[in-house]
Amino acid sequence: MAKGSQLSQLKSALSQAGLSRQSQPGRKRKRAQNEEKDNAKRAARLREIQQKLNPFDVKVTKLKHDVGGRKLKGISGKPAQSKQAGIEARKKTLLKEFEEKDRTGGILDRRFGENDPTLTPEERMLERFTRERQRASKGAAFHLEDEVDLTHYGRSLSKLDDFADAGLELDSDEEEAKGQIDGDVVKKSHFGGFESESEDEDESARKKTKAEVMAEVIAKSKEHKALRQKQREEADDIRHQLDQELDTIRGLLSGPDPLSESLEKKLSSQPTGAVGEDRDQQYDQFVRELVFDQRSKPKDRTKTEEELALEAKTTLEKAERRRIRRMNGEDDAESSNEDRPAKRRRIIGGDDLEDDFDDADDWNGLGGGLRSSVGDASEEDGSMDDSNDEDSGASESGAGDEDPEPPWHGPAHASDSKPLNLERSARYRSTDSKELPYTFPCPSSHEEFLDIIKGIANQDIQTVVERIRALHHPSLDAGNPSKLQVLTGVLIDHILHIASSPDPQLSVVSGLLLHLRALTKAYPRQTAEHFTGKLVLMHKNLKRGLNRSAVDCDSKTWPGLPELVLLRVLGALWPTSDMHHVVVSPARLLMGSYLSLCKIRSFIDAASGLFLCTLFLQYETLSKRFVPEAISFLTNTVLSLSPRRRAPAESGRSSPSSQKHHTGQLCVIGQGEAKTLSANRPDLVAVLGDERTSAQLNVDLLGLTVDLLARFSESCKALDGFIELYGPVLQILGDVDSGVLCPSLQDRISRTMDIIQRLLRFSHQARRPLHLQTHKPIPIPSYLPKFESSSSSYLRARDPDHERQEAAKLRKQYKEERKGAIRELRKDASFLAGVEQEKQREKDRAYHERMKKVFGGIEVERAEEKALEREKAREKRRAGRK
Repeated sequence: MAKGSQLSQLKSALSQAGLSRQSQPGRKRKRAQNEEKDNAKRAARLREIQQKLNPFDVKVTKLKHDVGGRKLKGISGKPAQSKQAGIEARKKTLLKEFEEKDRTGGILDRRFGENDPTLTPEERMLERFTRERQRASKGAAFHLEDEVDLTHYGRSLSKLDDFADAGLELDSDEEEAKGQIDGDVVKKSHFGGFESESEDEDESARKKTKAEVMAEVIAKSKEHKALRQKQREEADDIRHQLDQELDTIRGLLSGPDPLSESLEKKLSSQPTGAVGEDRDQQYDQFVRELVFDQRSKPKDRTKTEEELALEAKTTLEKAERRRIRRMNGEDDAESSNEDRPAKRRRIIGGDDLEDDFDDADDWNGLGGGLRSSVGDASEEDGSMDDSNDEDSGASESGAGDEDPEPPWHGPAHASDSKPLNLERSARYRSTDSKELPYTFPCPSSHEEFLDIIKGIANQDIQTVVERIRALHHPSLDAGNPSKLQVLTGVLIDHILHIASSPDPQLSVVSGLLLHLRALTKAYPRQTAEHFTGKLVLMHKNLKRGLNRSAVDCDSKTWPGLPELVLLRVLGALWPTSDMHHVVVSPARLLMGSYLSLCKIRSFIDAASGLFLCTLFLQYETLSKRFVPEAISFLTNTVLSLSPRRRAPAESGRSSPSSQKHHTGQLCVIGQGEAKTLSANRPDLVAVLGDERTSAQLNVDLLGLTVDLLARFSESCKALDGFIELYGPVLQILGDVDSGVLCPSLQDRISRTMDIIQRLLRFSHQARRPLHLQTHKPIPIPSYLPKFESSSSSYLRARDPDHERQEAAKLRKQYKEERKGAIRELRKDASFLAGVEQEKQREKDRAYHERMKKVFGGIEVERAEEKALEREKAREKRRAGRK
């Protein structure tokens, strides 16, 4: 093909193929058949020229080895034509389905038996005819309910005959014979009527006059009126009967009253002259009983936390003011009356029974008697007072000077047992000097807290803390949260103060623990700082004691009772199962340091270490963490407190840290006295406060040690090194000289050894020796050349196993089909996306055209408006010139 532009190449190609439009007058016109063949050839040449002009339409795959004589598929392709053919095919199939996706319509053939090939044409026609007859015999096309009765000129349409005027009425006896002509029709229309009818038939066929119709209507109206009157009388009779049985129903609801029954018996036995007086007494007694009936009151809405806190604070302040007045001997009646709002008279309604008597009025000499007899407590419960003041009944109470107990009440007063008939001034003069105050300041230090609780019993300290928290609730003042945070540290210091006293009251610690838990939940960060400060101080004391000497009895290395109580409270307040905790993790490290670094020098040290082991057991209840320090300490405690058959150095294997803790034999159990003792639970407070040694204390501590070893074995049985851990422990327990111990301690040791032996046996059964990692064996490398028996790729790829070869073929075919399906799905998705984009572009184009038209119209109108304005301005200027 000639070089140059596309136009020059096209012209030269057309001229070479003889397809140029230059006229050739010398050639003659051919026949029609030759013209058709020439047209086909011309089209083929044009396609060939087009393909040659655009070489990018043909994709040729270069062969690696071109061998002549072979016909290979897929060497050359036409991707553009293939793509266009696919688009055209999708327009005919996929596009049609996409356009008709949400359309519903069409004709549904519901003819009977049309789609049933088992029916013959005769059966199908017969069944259709039967259905048609059934449909026609259903009745009228419009169904009217029975309640609706249509009339015409006052007459019911259901009683009229459509053919009455034509003489085609049907008798009721002849309704079954439909389709037959009535006899009256034959007589009147079919040349009948020559015979005269009887007079009776004329009278029966005669219509009623207006007077007869009105008389019938009046009679029916009177009948309905009489029926309604009868029903009304029956309802009145039933109502009167219920009114008469009201007393019986009231007796069933309220239950029998023994006093009223006795009065009735007396009334029946008395003569008729005294019946009136007894009836008045019975009525007065019934009125007194009504005083105890509490009237239902509407419930108040649920109060918020801030409202409850404010109400509690107000209650405590009012109670404190009344307590101070009572201590000073002042009269509290006036203040209580001022606090209580005046009673409001209830508005009498239409259905009022007038049974709400005013207690202040002496009604018929009965009001004062009720107040004196039933007391003011019933008045406070059943009165109609609308006041919400909880302390309004304090001055009227018939129980002396007892105030209404707030949520934080103090001890009972000695004046509660005073009689009711004492004078008011004497009732409100309290002689009890130990009455607990109701308001306290929030302490900022432990010394202030000690000043607050000075002279207060230990069982009332919890009440004092409750009232301090109520008076300084965080919602009442902006500075209360900081005060409560300081109170948390004060409570921790007071717990340590109680535990360090000569006679510690641990019950007070249990009461304060509830408040400390609430404060910890409210202020966790500040409470954690207080606890970590105490732990740091304990660690400093431990380092100071270890620097002095771990074996010296005067050096304080083991924790005392205050430190142990603090660790116990710490475990009750914070979660001990966390992997890392800001408070519990340092506490666990400190406890492990105590058990691993300190020496057992006395029974006090052993008791302190056993308590730490108990705390570890409680801490790790959920997490099941391994604590080697605890097991090492328990093993060395057994070596120190138990009588041995031989010396610890001769007992074979022992704990790795046995020499670290064991400083000497502490066992004081004798040969004879041990048989009379029994292993009990040791008292921690008594053991830590008394430095004396005894055989009973030795037995108690040894029994506790053995029990802790058994419990730790249950928690550590899942460890891989359980055999190495508890094998020496079992040997040490076996070396204990049980002959000199009491029977209960011997049973504990034997039971613990049985548990450990059973767990060791299970661990031996579950343990498996280590194996190398299983892997495919590595073959010995061969350096011999690999010869192929056949050079054909077909035979080389052929598998001698026929089933395996067929399975490989299926896998290959599945893979190819899957690839092809994914490819077609992607092409379909791309085609549909193009269709959606074309639709959106068409919508946008239509929208822009509409907007152009609108803006064009607006611009034309605006131009005309401006032209008009300019014309008006021009006319004004012309008029001004004139």
